[in-house]
Amino acid sequence: MNRRENLKLLFTGSIGTGLLLTNCAPDAQKIPPAPVARSGTIGGRTEEEKLRDQKLMAETFFTEEEKKKLKIMVDIVMPADEESPSASEVGAIDFIDFMMIDQPYNQTPMRGGLMWLDYEADEKFGKAFLDLSQDEIMQIVDEVAWPDTAKPEYEGGVKWFNMVRNFAATAFFSTEAGWKYMDYQGNKPNAWDGVPEEVMRKHGVSLPEKYLSVYLKPEDRGKVAEWDDDGNLIA
Repeated sequence: MNRRENLKLLFTGSIGTGLLLTNCAPDAQKIPPAPVARSGTIGGRTEEEKLRDQKLMAETFFTEEEKKKLKIMVDIVMPADEESPSASEVGAIDFIDFMMIDQPYNQTPMRGGLMWLDYEADEKFGKAFLDLSQDEIMQIVDEVAWPDTAKPEYEGGVKWFNMVRNFAATAFFSTEAGWKYMDYQGNKPNAWDGVPEEVMRKHGVSLPEKYLSVYLKPEDRGKVAEWDDDGNLIA
């Protein structure tokens, strides 16, 4: 199993609530306000919601240096391969930046974790994080990417990496590239044949015998069900 698959398995971890880092955060950089939406309520948004969206989209959180660090981290979580692009290629950095504005309670732990990367890089290698080789970067990542085996002193780093990993995966799997990677089929009317038999066997489950006669059969998927006056299925 490759690193990408291993890191994807860690997606079940929880987002950390914060790191015990108290350094002052640099002022957020500003970008020009987003243009006002054209007439009409896009997506059924209320006027208050549209104003809030414009405010959020007009702000940014990360510095350029922080974006470079974050790009390295999200592309370790979801790297490019023969099947799909990397997380940063599908806009994960912009997504996480937006989430920091939308969820300000995540700003301190996120920024603290990015600062911790430099601290850990200096402790291990006497360099800034952005000056590390890929092998050196992975030595730091391996300290925090596996919650079950991480040392107690890396608890804060584990929580931070969980947050980065969850945001990166959310960003990736919210795009067309992510849907294709999962082979997501979407809603297919009259084409749901239940959980495939091979999947049920893999997990040691099966359909209850007493209901087999009333389960929808693939060949009958186009038939309209009929019910008696008492609500019993006839056919």
